[in-house]
Amino acid sequence: MKSRFNSDNNTYTYDENGGYYDENGYYHDSTGGYYDEEGYYYDTEGGYYDPDGNYYDAEGGCYDTAGNYYPPENYEEEAGSGNAAYGKASSKNTDEDLMFEDLEAKYVSKKVNKEASSGRMTHYGNGIGENGKKRKKKPNKRLMIIVGVAGGLLGATFGAAIGAVLGAMFLLSPVLMGIIGAVVLGVLMGVATGSAVYYIAGRVGLVFLTFLLINVAGIYFVLSNIYKGPESAKNLMASTIQETGQLKFVNKIFLSTEEIEEITNRNSMGKLEAEVDTNLISVGGGSPDEQVAEGETTPEFDINGFEIVEISGRTYFGKLMIINDPSRVKLTTIYDGSWKEYGKTLDELVDGGNFLAGVNGGEYQSDSNKGGSPKGIVVCDGEIQYNNPYAGDVMVGFNTDNILIIRDIGGMSKESVKALVEELNIRDAVSFKDIADGDDNHFTKLIINGESVSLNGSGSGANPRTVIGQKADGTVLLFVTDGRGAGGHLGATAADIISVMQEYGAVNAANLDGGSSSCMYHDGEWEMTSVTLYYSNASWRLPLAFVVERR
Repeated sequence: MKSRFNSDNNTYTYDENGGYYDENGYYHDSTGGYYDEEGYYYDTEGGYYDPDGNYYDAEGGCYDTAGNYYPPENYEEEAGSGNAAYGKASSKNTDEDLMFEDLEAKYVSKKVNKEASSGRMTHYGNGIGENGKKRKKKPNKRLMIIVGVAGGLLGATFGAAIGAVLGAMFLLSPVLMGIIGAVVLGVLMGVATGSAVYYIAGRVGLVFLTFLLINVAGIYFVLSNIYKGPESAKNLMASTIQETGQLKFVNKIFLSTEEIEEITNRNSMGKLEAEVDTNLISVGGGSPDEQVAEGETTPEFDINGFEIVEISGRTYFGKLMIINDPSRVKLTTIYDGSWKEYGKTLDELVDGGNFLAGVNGGEYQSDSNKGGSPKGIVVCDGEIQYNNPYAGDVMVGFNTDNILIIRDIGGMSKESVKALVEELNIRDAVSFKDIADGDDNHFTKLIINGESVSLNGSGSGANPRTVIGQKADGTVLLFVTDGRGAGGHLGATAADIISVMQEYGAVNAANLDGGSSSCMYHDGEWEMTSVTLYYSNASWRLPLAFVVERR
């Protein structure tokens, strides 16, 4: 039987479920709750269900269909729309409260304290006051704090890096300037992003957009002042950026192609045309005919000697690994008949074999930190594992006499490179670039036969570096520095790393792949990690590494 209301005698006819329709057409069920014409269901506890199945209690909170509870201060409801916008909620099991089983999953809801005759809502949780006017939104304090802190941390990160750059440029303390930059920019960005939330009160999309715009504008403002500032600051910044793999576009925002080339030429390097003279290297000292055999020790020279020393410069901090026996320095790769999409971190490469320590090696495909494929040339234990030379490539590695070989291969054919590897008896080698065309600005040759490359200015920008060198007695030098804001340091220039190699007696030395790739690992511990924030406790993925054999 269908329930109905008899207007002649104001009586109700109940259906078989104990429910009835009142004079306004609202259906009342047997529990005392009722449905209105819009599909809202009102229970006897002062709460209601909306058409989407969300339940609003008498205190103004909301339970969604997933069982999450949203306190009154974390949601708002536009007048008459029935649509709720939620902030971050705490999870709460509300299976007993939602009554979905009794309602048979009907999408109904209830408006609290609705007057049957007018349909006006007076429940404070819906955003409508008793006078029918929309209530003023309260700022979402929780979201304001979260976004403010996030903005502050991001600002502090950029502030530290920019402060370190400015300190290095103006001969101030990079560490102190980094701290000042972190505090100032961190506070400014934290307040700015937190304030943005205050005024837009929890609209997540607008919060994110405002947060992004404030940070981008702040970074642009600082960089713009550097590029428009003193020539020395602009030159060092542009030279540094031009050596990066992913940030060259920054220079193009502020400088023309002609300006970039002009600045690159001011901080540039000459060319070393000489080939390595192997007669200048004698493992263990003495003449080449009197070289110390592998594993042997003389009173004057400990062939098993190994140490790591710390070196600090004005704009960098680094560690130098000294290996007396060059036969211990080898190349390890991920190659097993083919190269992979993903490489391995340096610790994985070192710990994966009988190795004591290692550093990153030559150029490779570093996009998206996949690191599974090298560039140029790779020779491992006499086997050519990769052979695809490009303009500017320089081969760096050891021959079977354990002498460091540095040789141009740019522009050579694959067949010519293969013949050269066989001619020079190369056992392990990688490649990096000697090129400065305004678009790519990299360098490899530092010292050949005791003669260092000529420099204009500092020779380059300041960046993290990885360098390999060899002394007259065969001792191998592996040097890695930080930079790009890590430790409050900008990085090392070409002049810096040449100076260190000369100080420690290098007869031949070459710059390897640097930047975010630079890293050093020794006996289960990181000595130098990547300067990239996300990998600051490890390294990028690499296809290969120079390693030191364990003894």
